[in-house]
Amino acid sequence: MTTAKSAPSCFSAYPLEDYRAHREDIQQAVQRVLERGHYILGSEVAAFEQEFASFVGVAHSIGVANGTDAIELLLRALEINGGSSVAVPSQTAVASVSAVVRAGAAPLFVDVDPVTFTMLPESLEQAIHSPIGRQLKAVLAVALYGHPADMDGLRRLCDEHNLILLEDCAQSHGATYHGTSVGSIGRGAAFSFYPTKNLGAIGDGGSVVTNDTALAEKVRWLRQYGWRERYISDFEGINSRLDELQAAILRVKLPLLAAKNKRRRSLAAIYEKGLSNLPIQTPVSRPCCEHAYHLYVIRVKQRDALMKYLTSRNIPAARHYPAAAHQQRAYAFFAQRSPPLPNTEALVPEILSLPLHPYLAEDEVEYTVDVIRQFFA
Repeated sequence: MTTAKSAPSCFSAYPLEDYRAHREDIQQAVQRVLERGHYILGSEVAAFEQEFASFVGVAHSIGVANGTDAIELLLRALEINGGSSVAVPSQTAVASVSAVVRAGAAPLFVDVDPVTFTMLPESLEQAIHSPIGRQLKAVLAVALYGHPADMDGLRRLCDEHNLILLEDCAQSHGATYHGTSVGSIGRGAAFSFYPTKNLGAIGDGGSVVTNDTALAEKVRWLRQYGWRERYISDFEGINSRLDELQAAILRVKLPLLAAKNKRRRSLAAIYEKGLSNLPIQTPVSRPCCEHAYHLYVIRVKQRDALMKYLTSRNIPAARHYPAAAHQQRAYAFFAQRSPPLPNTEALVPEILSLPLHPYLAEDEVEYTVDVIRQFFA
């Protein structure tokens, strides 16, 4: 292992390195689209939808403009709107919550497991039996940082209380639960292809995936003004289309995703070994799960001091996320209606993301480990 005195010259930047690694193939794909002259909902989107559906293991993938729209369109297609609530973890990217509100529903915040940071079934059960629980129509299980939620526990509660189980897989491309790909477990799922994701476009993009043919058809109509027939809106839809350029780029990257996730897990193992015996909670990958390691998030009491120490040594540490959704002014009203969230509130000031992506060198990870060990020494 390197010492802190032999710092790497720099930490490679993701997603720029992802583009550089596939520059020629990406440029050829873009040129193909430009010369074809069909730029919206053409053959590239259709081909990517088929390929991504096959990757996830579902019948349908519908390309949309971004991951937030994907959640909103799922809820709209299921007619979960005014007067309805959706259970969602407060510890998530705020997009999960924003999409619920945009669909016209109300988020009901649920606490998370203190180890995996994903929705806690016991907290969901508490929410179901709360006064506002009567309005619950769906549960949005977020595979935060790349680790699946306890889908068996959540499904049991959904089945018992006639709730629709949905998945937010924006950070978990390629993760599995009992050998099954995330995104194929609930009634439907939303993916994001934001450039920093495990499968990232060069711009925004998203997908709704499902095995429900009727649901897929309605999402297709809603993503384009509610058209079943061109220029004739049968529903109040929106404009949310994955464009041809992004679809062509994603087609270049999709066949490489499994290898890149394997690289992420390899680097995560270096962190896991190097940070052992320190007062740090490192990410777990439960035996039933395969972690996608979108982010490598540790939990540490001295979070702010450690982050300052790392950044002073040119290590790009970050906070994902500096505040839970229920702690933000935009969603304060919904926070008042939700059950207590003690695990979430305890972990927010303690979480820190360490550098992790497929193009990091081992010595960059080892250097980060050495600096952290020096901090505690």
